[in-house]
Amino acid sequence: MKRVRFRDAAGTVRTGEWVDETGAPANTATCGSGGEIRAAGRTYDPEDVDVLPPVEPSKIVCIGLNYADHADEQDSDLPDRPLLFLKGPNALASHGGEVPLPAGKERVDYEAELGVVIGEQCRNVPEEEAMDVVAGYTCVDDVSNRDDQRQEQNWVRGKAFDNAAPVGPVVADPEHVPDDAGIRLLHNGEVKQDSDRTHLIFSIPELIAEITTYLTLEPGDVIATGTPEGVGPLADGDEVTIEVEGVGRLTHTVSE
Repeated sequence: MKRVRFRDAAGTVRTGEWVDETGAPANTATCGSGGEIRAAGRTYDPEDVDVLPPVEPSKIVCIGLNYADHADEQDSDLPDRPLLFLKGPNALASHGGEVPLPAGKERVDYEAELGVVIGEQCRNVPEEEAMDVVAGYTCVDDVSNRDDQRQEQNWVRGKAFDNAAPVGPVVADPEHVPDDAGIRLLHNGEVKQDSDRTHLIFSIPELIAEITTYLTLEPGDVIATGTPEGVGPLADGDEVTIEVEGVGRLTHTVSE
């Protein structure tokens, strides 16, 4: 199943399933740009509704430098443990939405990431049990204000500003997302990032075990697992599409 939240024409927020024309879970090619949504005994055209972030997390736990090639392009050493930072609910943005860039900044970047959605409250989860708390996967853009990120240690201005985390369009059940799922980002239609989850330095079970040593994760919380090489700057009017194999396509624009 690929679960989606949306607002219908009457303004009601609903939860449904995004499927293709046969009723099967929509594939990467159609989820985000085709198929249909089924909810409350009705069928909806995705073009006729406002797709919302598929979850309402209490927090987004982000991982820095979790791909060796990205660490290299940032001229950074590989971490010896996961680098953690947070984005709050204010950072959420949706598929099809427009992300306003922070004013007066020279460099704000896109970063494609695989998002892990937590299905139950959990703390102190051992690695061997970590996948039991995973509800599914989604696409995340870790929009990053480099001007301020380079000047602060906690990265609140650099990473946690309003709408700095487009998420969606769906939460895909784990069985739909292969162990070597590809992760791509297209910037104005041109492929800029292209990798897969096998290149993660710290695996998803390792991340969950480390995070829950310190934080209680709640249902709907998202772990943004890090970005591969190829990050680049955003400008007014740009369109970003993030594809995660087995999930779908998250597309948003940006404005100044």
